[in-house]
Amino acid sequence: MVTTLAVISILLILLSVMPFIQHQHWLFRVAEFIKIQLLILQIIVFGITMVYIPETPWLWSIQVVQFSLVVYHVYILMRYTKFGKKQHPEKTLFSSNKIKIISCNIYQFNREHHRFIELIKQEQPDIFVTMESNADWEEALRGLEKDYPSQEKVTLENTYGMHFYTKLKVKKIKTHYFVADDVPSIEAELETSDGYRFIFFAVHPPPPSPTEEENSKERDGDLLSVAKKVRDSALPVLVTGDFNNVAWAKSSILFKKTSELIDARIGRGILSTFHAKYWFFRVPLDLLFHSTNIIIDKLFIYPSVGSDHFPMGCTFHIDVNSNQQEEDVEHLEAGEMQEVNELIEEGKAEESDNRPSA
Repeated sequence: MVTTLAVISILLILLSVMPFIQHQHWLFRVAEFIKIQLLILQIIVFGITMVYIPETPWLWSIQVVQFSLVVYHVYILMRYTKFGKKQHPEKTLFSSNKIKIISCNIYQFNREHHRFIELIKQEQPDIFVTMESNADWEEALRGLEKDYPSQEKVTLENTYGMHFYTKLKVKKIKTHYFVADDVPSIEAELETSDGYRFIFFAVHPPPPSPTEEENSKERDGDLLSVAKKVRDSALPVLVTGDFNNVAWAKSSILFKKTSELIDARIGRGILSTFHAKYWFFRVPLDLLFHSTNIIIDKLFIYPSVGSDHFPMGCTFHIDVNSNQQEEDVEHLEAGEMQEVNELIEEGKAEESDNRPSA
């Protein structure tokens, strides 16, 4: 029993420290995704192991390392709980009317189209965006177009299709292909009914995993390209979608610093969105970042619509005069912009042989 506990403890320790190794192979990056699960398992194993300490003192060294990593995980994750930030900015007299969005990776092979359509009909968001939407999904969503007269449709069969629908006035809309010609991002300049303009960005880069991309180069390059694109925007900005990343990963932190946007999850909860069918393996892959002049009202996760992701919803206001969130912006440190540029170039140079043809 003692040997088994020691082996499990060492395995958990190795998984915990692997993300510190800044290698882009999926083996090192996937460990970032399971920080919550690691924390739970480490606490359990730590507690059981303490029972055997009196008769096996050599376990102390393992226990000290294990405890240190538990404290580290708690420190990182705490900021994403409701204890991480006690106050959130509030709407002012100069704020726009409330805007609602829904973002969902609907899973290309999900045939329960009606479940997502019913969610949209019930919630009536001002904007909704789907990821992994192919020709079948485009046809299924056609019935919503009378309520959503403006659309941008990128119909692909490679699990990277993307469809954007809005009731708001569209000033400009564009589909970007930052690192590959089969991985789109949608940028829209929108105007609310009360005259507030803002930029909406939807993203869905490929993940590093044993079943998809061998490394995180395309994902990191794609996300950091978006970050640089929105960095100097004169308008309020909101970026959302299936990031295939977690907010505490180094590449997400680099995205946040480069874009000078704020992570909406901080102080609101972990809000895991994947995997919808396996509760213990759930992680927050669908993220949302916003500029200081966007005030998040609520961020929430909807019930399952048959996909492997839960839909994510958000309501917010625009307040161009607000400076309530300036202190929440993190900035790049010396040398980090060079790292960002190198990661973007690596992403563009990477060639995937794993995605099915569009």
